[in-house]
Amino acid sequence: MEALKRAVIRVAATPDGRLQELPFLQRSLLLPLLSFASSLFRLSVALRRRLYRFGLLPRHRLPVPVISVGNLTWGGNGKTPMVEFIARICVEAGIPPLILTRGYASGDEAKMLERHLSGTSARIGVGANRTAVAASIFERHGYVKFENTLYSKKLSNPHEFGSASENGKVGVAILDDGMQHWSMLCDVEIVMLNGLMPWGNNHLIPRGSLREPLGALSRADIIVVHHADLVSDGQLKVIKSKMHTVDACHAVFFTRLAPSHFFEVKNQHSTLPLSVVLNRVVLCVSAIGFPNAFVQAVGKIGPLLVDRLDFGDHHSIQLNDIEMIKERLGKLKDRFNTEVVAVVTEKDYDRDALILREIHNFDVLVLCSSFQIMPSYGQGEDTFRRKLKELIISKFGG
Repeated sequence: MEALKRAVIRVAATPDGRLQELPFLQRSLLLPLLSFASSLFRLSVALRRRLYRFGLLPRHRLPVPVISVGNLTWGGNGKTPMVEFIARICVEAGIPPLILTRGYASGDEAKMLERHLSGTSARIGVGANRTAVAASIFERHGYVKFENTLYSKKLSNPHEFGSASENGKVGVAILDDGMQHWSMLCDVEIVMLNGLMPWGNNHLIPRGSLREPLGALSRADIIVVHHADLVSDGQLKVIKSKMHTVDACHAVFFTRLAPSHFFEVKNQHSTLPLSVVLNRVVLCVSAIGFPNAFVQAVGKIGPLLVDRLDFGDHHSIQLNDIEMIKERLGKLKDRFNTEVVAVVTEKDYDRDALILREIHNFDVLVLCSSFQIMPSYGQGEDTFRRKLKELIISKFGG
């Protein structure tokens, strides 16, 4: 089953111009099946969208503004860092946010958000029925009625109001992975794109990684191109041009994850400088949606060599995986006769913190990064905050 899953992922990542690189059986058997399944998926998405549009399936409105953060393709789009970034904007403005997330698979994203936002006014609701989850939290903690003037002042001048809030009552909801969650009405639609593969291979799931056709971008209020620091200026211009062809002429921002420090898996309160991996061989171990960006980021820090071991997105590390990791680390040490260190992402840590401690005799570090809006084309963090405020007030308060 794992071999089939890997084969499907490989086909879904292969553009039409490189199909000859696939093994014969994948080209002759798996590719036609996935292409047919993608056609069915396209029909199901279109039908489901129409059922919601014409009111045949119910849509629910929350009593507070809802900011949706979603993506067009699966994995590696910076969705979770953006959710945290918006939550911190709200916290700083004294508007307690409620993050609504499915808690997909092992719940690594929700766990990371809880760890990062611990001690703030942010609340996190986990569950597939996010309307019911929100209702439960509103019942326990209450919510603040929207007031145009107050919201405008708080979002515009967060330092004037500080982090004070009305007894912790929820003031705004952030819908994680909300682009295709049509059962909840949203006031602001933010769509994240992976700058390294913004459209995947231009095919829908499962032949590709697109969750909707490109035309869906026209629904976005804000489009964010993530990993923009790993993409050339020329390619960024191509991405922007593509947006115009699908009538996605909205506010566009560019973001990156800037490595800041490491901490040890055995001690999450430790802080190690990035230079700790200089002149060392690094094995990047990850189970995330787009490991290429993680590997590139580690490589830019300047280790002697970077090797990688990728597992499927949200994969929970098992004991046999630990043995595989230890074996790879041992081979690297023997080959290069130098210190070897394993590096994982924060998501991997929050999913598998305990079992990762079973990697004995080798250092296992967690890479921490800060989410940053790059000041490209005059669209920096201040512009993003201003645009977000304008959208909330005009759409929810208008």
